[in-house]
Amino acid sequence: MGEIFVVVEHRQGEVRDISFEMLFKASQLCREFSHNLTAIVIGGKDESYVDEIVKKADRVICVEDEKLKNFSAELYMEILNNLIGEYQPFLTLIGHTSWGMDLAPCVAIKTGYPLATDCVDILIDNSRPNVIRQIYSGKVFSRISFKESAGYLITVRPGAFLPPENMEERQGELVKRELPFSLPGLNKQFVEFVDTGAGDVDITQADLLVSIGRGIGEEENIEVMKELADALSGVISCSRPVVDKNWLPKFYQVGTSGKSVKPKVYLAFGISGAFQHLAGITGAGTVIAVNKDKKAPIFREADYGVVDDLFN
Repeated sequence: MGEIFVVVEHRQGEVRDISFEMLFKASQLCREFSHNLTAIVIGGKDESYVDEIVKKADRVICVEDEKLKNFSAELYMEILNNLIGEYQPFLTLIGHTSWGMDLAPCVAIKTGYPLATDCVDILIDNSRPNVIRQIYSGKVFSRISFKESAGYLITVRPGAFLPPENMEERQGELVKRELPFSLPGLNKQFVEFVDTGAGDVDITQADLLVSIGRGIGEEENIEVMKELADALSGVISCSRPVVDKNWLPKFYQVGTSGKSVKPKVYLAFGISGAFQHLAGITGAGTVIAVNKDKKAPIFREADYGVVDDLFN
């Protein structure tokens, strides 16, 4: 029987959503192909979030040490290399986040396993994983197969797999491990965690979002959109280009480098729909998009679409 590893990502004592998304997808694969699901938790001692993970996996391997409380790609790589060598998992899933993008290539080099990054789906074909990735700014989906290997590494795009609220529970075995080696001298040191703050509004709690992109044309047009949001009892949000232009603060940003949102209604004005943005709205209810480019990727995700100039 094969094994699937899911590397649990946490920050400031909380498990990040990407971890539950990967556990959900891994549980589907394990059920279909009779694999065991093992969650890998690397962190400080007596972290309360471990209890959450035990309910989502067949086994949880928890490597605890106060020196591991804050993420270090160098240390995590060494620990994962030891665990992969011991358990020989068929597949190892890591989130495609700033955390995972630092860690996954290191693990690939250390283990010699092939790595596919930023994947939006995982399939098993002839006992090998195939992955789906988006290319050309999300306009095309590509299917990639691996050559035969002892194991495979995949980073998963946040928002690609949305677990249901009543996600299947397991009664996993908790295995606590000590550091398998003495700590090496590190090339990078954790200094501090800087919280950007939630700002005046929390877009993650809004039932209706009026989201704007660079297609609104000018900064002055934001006021019109704010008036619309107020009239609809909603909240304004935006895509990354609006933040990059300093038109709105970052806490309004939706997407992988912003926030994932789950409004009942999501209105997208002048947003083309880069995959980073679309990953942030997978939990949205009804999506309504207005864009003058009929080929904009946002229309693939929209329930209703209008092809027109916003201010025509």
